Amino acid sequence: MSFGPIFCQQCKEPLQLDASLIDLAPSAYDMITATLPPPSQNHKRRSEGKKLVPSSSPSPAKFAWQRSRNVSTSSTTPPSLSSRAQGKQPQRSAALSNSPLPNESFVLLQDSVIRDIPSPIPSPIRSKKGSLKARHYPAKSVDTQEATQFEPDHDPSPLSHHLRSTARLFNILSTRTDIDHPLCAECTQILISTLQRQLDETKRERDGYIAFEKEVRKERDREGQGLTKEEADKMIERLRAEERSTIEQLKETEREREQLDEELRLLELDEKALEVEEAEFWRTHNDHILTAEQQAAQLASLRAAYAADVATLEKLERTNVYNDAFCIGHDGVFGTINGLRLGRVPGVPVEWAEINAAWGQTLLLLYTIARKLDFTFEQLVPMGSFSRIEKTTGDKATYELYGSGDLHFGRLLHNRRFDIAMVAFLDCLKHLIEYVKSQDPSVDFPHQISKDRIGDVSVKLQFNQEEAWTRSLRHVLLALKICLKWTTNGANG
Repeated sequence: MSFGPIFCQQCKEPLQLDASLIDLAPSAYDMITATLPPPSQNHKRRSEGKKLVPSSSPSPAKFAWQRSRNVSTSSTTPPSLSSRAQGKQPQRSAALSNSPLPNESFVLLQDSVIRDIPSPIPSPIRSKKGSLKARHYPAKSVDTQEATQFEPDHDPSPLSHHLRSTARLFNILSTRTDIDHPLCAECTQILISTLQRQLDETKRERDGYIAFEKEVRKERDREGQGLTKEEADKMIERLRAEERSTIEQLKETEREREQLDEELRLLELDEKALEVEEAEFWRTHNDHILTAEQQAAQLASLRAAYAADVATLEKLERTNVYNDAFCIGHDGVFGTINGLRLGRVPGVPVEWAEINAAWGQTLLLLYTIARKLDFTFEQLVPMGSFSRIEKTTGDKATYELYGSGDLHFGRLLHNRRFDIAMVAFLDCLKHLIEYVKSQDPSVDFPHQISKDRIGDVSVKLQFNQEEAWTRSLRHVLLALKICLKWTTNGANG
């Protein structure tokens, strides 16, 4: 049941009064006010920041004090709060957790003023320090206020009487304590947690005082017993001996430190020298690496060039330039040399220009083979389509190795000279074959040469059939091809 907008003095949240506060009996009211401290004590603040520091106490007492102060200072974990209270906690508990509660000023309200409080109760006015107070009213003693709190009410409404009683109770709680009332449950929980931490700190401080007091008492008891003069002299002598020993150790340690400093200086010099040497080493190492890489690249280039040259050499070694220069083959019944047909048959007209050119290539091939083998015989004069053979023995005549198709009397004489030239050519070929066989008996020639015949046909054109003449010329080209192959192989190249 709500009686108006009553607010928490910390978080300013609206509150709902408990029913026990509304129906608070006078005896309960008296019991609450009796537990509160008198007003005079509210003005006295404890100086909790002043801690006992026994500056003039002997060393054992100081040790006990420090030991007692170093007790575990872990504060108790505050109870878990709701999300609303956790959000409000930083702004509420700043003054409570950092320092003792501030010395808040307040004034007491007169009973007549309290009676005039309207219902519902407005939000209390807070001072700059957060305490509950009323302005522009003369103060009245708490005893007078408490004496008038249960005077008969002139307001006949029981609700107004209960509200005034509650307001008086909150006023007394605020004036006799350092906390403004009322508080919500969450702010009260935060306040209890803060007070619990203060209580724990006070207990630890108390334990430190007790331990310090015990140590002081023990030290006083030891001082009361005292030492004799002989014992004091012995103690002084022992302490002096320990001092001299310690001084000697300190001097020895200083000498060792100086020696170590000198060794460290020498080591630093060695380190710098080694750094310079290392830098020079790495520079030389990098130069060697660069040189090695350059040499490796050059070697790889030379190897690649060598491999290419070897491949080219192998290709050239497999290549027979003579076969390319003198390509001997056949075209039907014709033997050919470089594509030129040598011979004539009925029905296939072959120009004499082609025949003469073929004979020029044939004579040039025989001349080339003889020159490569350093073999000499009758003078061969290769002149293309007008080649000839000059005899070096006998009549030393010259015979033309080319024919003509002109129909006149001189043609017969020319054909006779052409036949003699072909027989002379066949004679030269015979001598070359005999030389090849003398050098390599394994060479086989399929056709034998005898005078003007090779195989079973004659090379003469006059009084001979054209088919037989063409076949004899084909045999000549075959013999020349065998000679060329033997001449240009690896053994004789």
